[in-house]
Amino acid sequence: MQQWSVRAESLTKVYKMGKNEVHALRGVDLELEEGAFVSIMGRSGSGKSTLLHILGCLDRPTSGRVYLGGEEVTALAQRVLPRVRREKVGFMFQDRNLIPTLTALENVMLPMKYARVPRQAARGRAEQLLSWVGLSDRARHLPAELSGGEQARVALARALANAPTVVLADEPTGALDSQTAAEVVALMHRLNRESGTTFLIVTHDPLVAQRTDRIYHMMDGKITRVEKAAGEAGQEAVR
Repeated sequence: MQQWSVRAESLTKVYKMGKNEVHALRGVDLELEEGAFVSIMGRSGSGKSTLLHILGCLDRPTSGRVYLGGEEVTALAQRVLPRVRREKVGFMFQDRNLIPTLTALENVMLPMKYARVPRQAARGRAEQLLSWVGLSDRARHLPAELSGGEQARVALARALANAPTVVLADEPTGALDSQTAAEVVALMHRLNRESGTTFLIVTHDPLVAQRTDRIYHMMDGKITRVEKAAGEAGQEAVR
């Protein structure tokens, strides 16, 4: 039986703008199997970020259902959603959202602190994750002391801190040069294979999208087509 890490059924999202209504999502269906490594592309206003926010329990749909790891999260009370985000979702953003006064190690430990992981265990897990992303020697540096690529790798390690069902990445390479972006996506793909964590990447960059396994194209709040991407071949091309 197929195991889905993410499933969305008939998602709609309508925003009220005075007397007008903006339909950000118009009946989106999405199924991602465990360990998927996929991307979403579409011009600004197509609904990509809205979809990501709903899948990550940062917003609720107007109608439709979302399942994460088999649990219907759209049926849960608002007070339960922080627990779902801690346990099931890792987030990566274009601006990283690293805490400037915390070291790389402390930034990676932060989600585990909120999940009440014992400090010693959290430190060990954070050190392991920084080793996985090649930053053991930068663990005690502040974000301002790290390059853009290094900051992105810290953000990736932090996203994986609580072993989530899915990592949702919103333009994670948007502020990076093309070579660094390729290296970060290659690292994400390697960790996807090694950990089995599902990755869903929103991007404007076709070179990033082609390094995933499938590309979901969005327009006017709908997924209009699904394209098989280069995946591993795309990774090899940048090594």
